[in-house]
Amino acid sequence: MPSASTARYADGDRLPLRTRWRRVLDEHTVPTQRSLMAAWLGFGCTFGTVRLITHGIRGGWLPWGNISTGGTHLHHYNFGIATLAGVGLVAVRGDRAYVGHPALGAAYGAGSALIADEFALLLDLKDVYWARQGRVSVDVSLGILSTLGLYLTAAPFWHEITKVTRDHLRARAAVGF
Repeated sequence: MPSASTARYADGDRLPLRTRWRRVLDEHTVPTQRSLMAAWLGFGCTFGTVRLITHGIRGGWLPWGNISTGGTHLHHYNFGIATLAGVGLVAVRGDRAYVGHPALGAAYGAGSALIADEFALLLDLKDVYWARQGRVSVDVSLGILSTLGLYLTAAPFWHEITKVTRDHLRARAAVGF
C-alpha cells in the first residue's frame, strides 16, 4: 500500500526531487515557519562560515586577513550588530512585504551568529576568541542550538521531507534510477 506521500505525489513521479521538496515546504509550513527556518539556517551557515574564515585567517591559508580601519581591528560582531539594526529597522517600519519574509529571517540569523560567535569577547571585554574558554563552549552550544532550532522550527516539514525523499529514492531504485 502506498504511503500518503506517494499517493499524494503519484502524478509527479517524474518531477525532480527539488520540486517535490518545494511542494512539501508549501504544504507543511506557513510563512512564519519558513522565516524561522531561514533564521536558523542563516545562523548555522554564518556561524560555520565565520569559524572557517577565522581559522583560515589565523592559519594563514586564506589569502586575506583581518578587517581593520585606522589600525583598529573590526570584530565580526560589529557587522552582526549592523545587520540586526537593519533587520530591526525593517521590522519597526512594518513593510508587510518584508516582515516575516525568509530573507529577513536569514539576515536576522546571520547577524545573531556574528554576535554570538564573539559572545565571550563581549562578556569579558577581552579578546578570548582563541582561548579555550572562548572556543569550546561556543562551538558546541551554538552548533547544537543551530541544529535543534532548524529542526524544531518546522518538525512536521522535516518529517514529510524524509518521507518524500525515501519514497522518491525507492521509486527511482525500482526503475533503476
